[in-house]
Amino acid sequence: MFEYFDEGIILKKEPVGEADYRIHLYAKNFGKLAAKAKSAQKITSKLSAHLEPGNLIQARLIEKNGLQIIEALKISRLTAKISDLEKLDSLLAENQPDEALWEKLTGENIGWRGILKILGWDPDEAVCSSCHKKEINFFSVGSQNFLCSNCSLNFGSSDWLGFIDF
Repeated sequence: MFEYFDEGIILKKEPVGEADYRIHLYAKNFGKLAAKAKSAQKITSKLSAHLEPGNLIQARLIEKNGLQIIEALKISRLTAKISDLEKLDSLLAENQPDEALWEKLTGENIGWRGILKILGWDPDEAVCSSCHKKEINFFSVGSQNFLCSNCSLNFGSSDWLGFIDF
């Protein structure tokens, strides 16, 4: 049995069964992880309040029939929107730590332009995937394409990230 202790950002929380949660977190030294939090849905759970999306936590995890969070302590609350953290969860590969991404997520100015640049999709060099204009405003999580305002009207909004800082 292996034990890990690290800081992490809760990206997403999904109920599993009647009492457990599957927690998606971005750990400073391990990257994106998915871990089970046993009995965290119970009203008497001491873990539940610390495992809310958007929390920066210190966590102790063990590897026993998969990864499990056995202790967590909330350090602070991030300014990022929960919907943005869920979209980030879908973009990140598991077990790929990135110091620059960690600094961006825990810093004061969390913006999609900087995050996408760190992940390899540089908005400054991108063009609209439909009309090839340089003025882009949206990024598709599903297709991993950039679009301008005009071309984005042709698509549904369910998988689009609007750039706040454009």
